[in-house]
Amino acid sequence: MNAAEWVARRFPELVDEHGVVGAQLAVLADGEITDVAAGVLNAGTRAPVTTESLFQIASITKVWTATLVQELVNEGKLGLDGPVRDVLPGFRPVITPRQLLTHTSGIDGDLFHDTGSGDDAVEKFVARLADAPQIAPPGEVWSYCNSGFTVLGRIVEVLRGRPFNAVLKERLAAPLGLTVATAYAERTASHAVGHEDGRPVTDPGPESDWPAGSALAMSARTLLAFARMHLATPAFAVMREPQVSLPDFGNHASWGLGWELPDYSGGLVIGHHGANRGLASFLRVAPERGIAVALLTNGGEAREVFDDVIENVFSELAAVRRPKPPAPPGAPGPVDGRFLGTYRCAGHEVVVTQAEHGRVRVELDGEEREFAALRDDALIALEKPHTVLVLMGDLLHFGRAAARI
Repeated sequence: MNAAEWVARRFPELVDEHGVVGAQLAVLADGEITDVAAGVLNAGTRAPVTTESLFQIASITKVWTATLVQELVNEGKLGLDGPVRDVLPGFRPVITPRQLLTHTSGIDGDLFHDTGSGDDAVEKFVARLADAPQIAPPGEVWSYCNSGFTVLGRIVEVLRGRPFNAVLKERLAAPLGLTVATAYAERTASHAVGHEDGRPVTDPGPESDWPAGSALAMSARTLLAFARMHLATPAFAVMREPQVSLPDFGNHASWGLGWELPDYSGGLVIGHHGANRGLASFLRVAPERGIAVALLTNGGEAREVFDDVIENVFSELAAVRRPKPPAPPGAPGPVDGRFLGTYRCAGHEVVVTQAEHGRVRVELDGEEREFAALRDDALIALEKPHTVLVLMGDLLHFGRAAARI
């Protein structure tokens, strides 16, 4: 079955097989976008997903925000290595836009303040970050930071003199003729609703951190039209150059200016993924081949569908392969006692305690699993998903860096 046949025939079966409530898949190849839809927008109303339906893209929004920042750089209105406070005088942390774009600001930033839904929501949100703690010195540790992109959104507002959502529409969506919704108030019956345990999510959470990914919604086709614009714009190529290596979770990934750079073999791959309450979104692009896929979902085992799309569509079209995921050693040695302890960062707590046979129990955000030693500085979950935790001094890293308390 070739890629086109897979999209048409296999995708709806896969969505049903993994209990995904509704989904869209779009594929960019030879400059053209092919898309397909399956499932329903809302398990209550049973309204079907179409290729025109809008799904929240969650943290993939960060690439849109980074693009608006890069436009300012290209126009000479912003320097990536000057202090943020040069643009935002009341902002206390001494960090740079580059550090925000690469998640190396050191801000303990999984913060989701509710500062309303008005044109001043981002400004109010950033004002509340003045006392956000530094979990690491600026520039030293990669740690995924939602709030950092809200700060970048505020920089866009100040330098453009317009609210963030207005700038996004005027400078990115409108020139490309794209239909997007930037706020909850713009939702209609054609919007997908998130689902948890098969039930519609009634409270999607605060929307104040728009630049980080709270509300931006579009179709998978629209998301790939944005990706196609990136590939056709030489001034944005710098965004996909590696800026920082991630901790060694077993995949040797790095990060660009807003883009994730997973370590595929066969050629450069960039992308991002996102998750809001009951929603999951995925974007992968092979710039050298002009191939991209976007998968937008609203509940169920979305990761399983994404894995199948990568293996049977993206990898085949782009002639690239994902790195083999890490797996527990056959006979792991005992875990060093220096891992034991409690670690915290904004919104997360990790507790590592001794278990039998040299293993440890790890409780992360209320879920407890057994881990074994992967390396001297890393633990790996014994059961799938094989989550890897990396110890960096007094920081335990799981995508966010949590500090020992």
